[in-house]
Amino acid sequence: MVICAYTQDRWEDILAAVDSVRRQSLPALETLLVVDHNAELLARLRAEYGQRAARGEVRVLANAGPRGLSAGRNTGIAAARGEIVAFLDDDAVAEPEWLRFFDEAYDEPLVLAVGGRTVPVWASGRRPAWFPAEFDWVVGATYLGQEEGKVRVRNVLGGNASFRRTAFDAAGGFATGIGRDGDKRPLGCEETELCIRLAGAVPDAVLLIDDRAVIHHKVPAVRERFGYFRTRTYAEGLSKALVARSVGAAKGLESERRYATRVLPAGVARGLRDAVLGRPGGA
Repeated sequence: MVICAYTQDRWEDILAAVDSVRRQSLPALETLLVVDHNAELLARLRAEYGQRAARGEVRVLANAGPRGLSAGRNTGIAAARGEIVAFLDDDAVAEPEWLRFFDEAYDEPLVLAVGGRTVPVWASGRRPAWFPAEFDWVVGATYLGQEEGKVRVRNVLGGNASFRRTAFDAAGGFATGIGRDGDKRPLGCEETELCIRLAGAVPDAVLLIDDRAVIHHKVPAVRERFGYFRTRTYAEGLSKALVARSVGAAKGLESERRYATRVLPAGVARGLRDAVLGRPGGA
């Protein structure tokens, strides 16, 4: 179980994330906290979890690669002892059955990755009236229009995901030139690129999302603003261009075509209906 952290500003969130993992109905073998080039946070977390580290429950590691989320995850993968490696964002909490639903899916030998459903927790207490649910991916959450249940997908999302260790043996780790780097421009898609590489390396690989595996992801006030929405959507386009350059446009933009031709038109129709009924944003 890997949680990557980079700032003390999320101290309480990090503790809550770790606590949610330790409270799972199916206990994690271990929790690895990987700190991204922040010496003060590294020392503070090692002091916080010193006794648990001695028992092998929580280990605090320094990112052994270049700054950024991808290298942090790769550090966790290299250090993990389990056959399944799961990832949770440092500002999210997992429901108690989260790991159990992941584990169930791996009864099928061809399954190499399993993700779950991510519910946004808005800082203001509710969704902004202008924010369409079809764009919840902007804040790292499951968006309206995604298929429900246990479904086969092109890629899982890194903050709520798990992989067999053999997936990394076959495809390598996360590409360090794609993912986030702290609070810099919010790029992403490193998990998309990895999953496409995995499918190429293991053609019969099965990647799933089971929407019973739920986490709750905090959305800070700054991300409720249109300025962040605009910046994040632009950055997503840059990220998708990097992915397409790496793995080809056919696979790199496969899910995006479905989103643009099915999900967005349905969202526009819903928005028009809500406007007529006086329900801005579907509220």
